[in-house]
Amino acid sequence: MHMPTLKIDKEIEIYYELSGNLESKETVVFLNGVMASASSWRQFTPAFEKFGYKILLFDFKGQLKSSKPQGPYTFAEHASELKVLLDFLDIDKVNLIGTSYGGEAALKFAILFPNRVKSMVIIDSVSELDEVLRFFVKSWIDLAKSGDGEKFFYGIMPTIYSDSYIKTHFEELVKRAQGTASMPKDYFIGQVYLYETFLNDVYMTNELNKIECPTAVVCGEKDILKPRKFSEIIASNISNSELTIIPDCGHVAIFEKPQELISLSLGFLLKNR
Repeated sequence: MHMPTLKIDKEIEIYYELSGNLESKETVVFLNGVMASASSWRQFTPAFEKFGYKILLFDFKGQLKSSKPQGPYTFAEHASELKVLLDFLDIDKVNLIGTSYGGEAALKFAILFPNRVKSMVIIDSVSELDEVLRFFVKSWIDLAKSGDGEKFFYGIMPTIYSDSYIKTHFEELVKRAQGTASMPKDYFIGQVYLYETFLNDVYMTNELNKIECPTAVVCGEKDILKPRKFSEIIASNISNSELTIIPDCGHVAIFEKPQELISLSLGFLLKNR
């Protein structure tokens, strides 16, 4: 596995990992949720590697292992920086799998660079806001600005995990809260920039009709942060799309239902290969 960084300009260095079949012409790019990092996809990559895919993981600017220049940013910037990374790695067309913020970045990439995308899986994402979502994220900004990692995690936890997952994985979530407490201070600074980016720039419903590639739109049935209606909006505006709802699942489907999501995503990519 190759784990260097790419310097985009004097302020931006993007952390990335390249693994799997490095000779393959079939590449899967996993795009992180806002609080996550490349490591969030660890349990996903082996299944795709088994089918001969090249795997690209990276952190957006503002995330844990990449630079955190002054924000807010735009999703067009994220898309353009991914294109620079792909050009540097001599990767032409890609399959995108993005969750939440990463799904929104994937949508923008497919809008701006349709000839670079073979297929997409968009998980628990939106292309516009409502007031409930807006105020959830505004409360996250206050939590991040506090710099208290445990307070931050516990404040956000009920908005992203389902009731059943919290009940059955509480000890694991306590450990995640403790882990968040040890995050470097600049992690929380980057989070604020990313939340502000989301609030200012996630509006792209009227551009979704530019997306040409086959697209699987996936939503957790019990996602209260970005509920089903947002996935229905995305699916109804992308002509070549299909919508799947995962039962008994909150917002973070990649943690709550990883096996179901791996089967769904891998099957969709292979079907459209």
